[in-house]
Amino acid sequence: MSPKPSTRERILQASLELFNAQGERSVTTNHIAAHLEISPGNLYYYFRNKQAIIAELFDRYEVAVDGFLQVPEGRAVTMDDKTVYLESLLSAMWDYRFLHRDLEHLLGGDEALAGRYRLFSARCLKNAQAIYQGFVDAGILRMGAKEIEALTLNAWIVATSWVRFLGTNGERDFDLVALRQGVYQLLALEFGYLADDVKGQVTMLAGSFLARPQVTVN
Repeated sequence: MSPKPSTRERILQASLELFNAQGERSVTTNHIAAHLEISPGNLYYYFRNKQAIIAELFDRYEVAVDGFLQVPEGRAVTMDDKTVYLESLLSAMWDYRFLHRDLEHLLGGDEALAGRYRLFSARCLKNAQAIYQGFVDAGILRMGAKEIEALTLNAWIVATSWVRFLGTNGERDFDLVALRQGVYQLLALEFGYLADDVKGQVTMLAGSFLARPQVTVN
């Protein structure tokens, strides 16, 4: 039997659940306390305000992304790595979707968080560029340095904007299927740069992220 989570951990778990379900703007510390059936004062004992809760959740998101967005050590990247990267990204985007839903609002109201996010963003771009270079070195992608740089930036824009796109497109209560299509869009950015001998594998991988029939990469 696993140990009962601490009150602090329960606050974080409940906050994440409510932020994801209702949007961060709609949830107050009073809502979180009521959801947990604790007093607001008890919540404030662990977190001085909602921004402190958000900062802790962002820290967990940051650790999760940093954990998988790395070039493998001591070996070349493979198609299996591509699957791991995409599935890990999907998991992080889903688990912390509130961060992507209203990012400008979150950063605009918290200067410290905005500074942390800028460093995180720069680090992710650097690591993702190294990963794409790894796929080029492994013969999976065929592209030059400028194309790698552009692909990295475009992929980051899609990854960080897809949840917001779903919201502005009328899908505030989107599900995991809709989020999986966002991962497909990331793969679609690579279609024109694939080596011939991996196009079939990428077609199958892309199709696994779509609810609709699979597409063929020509």
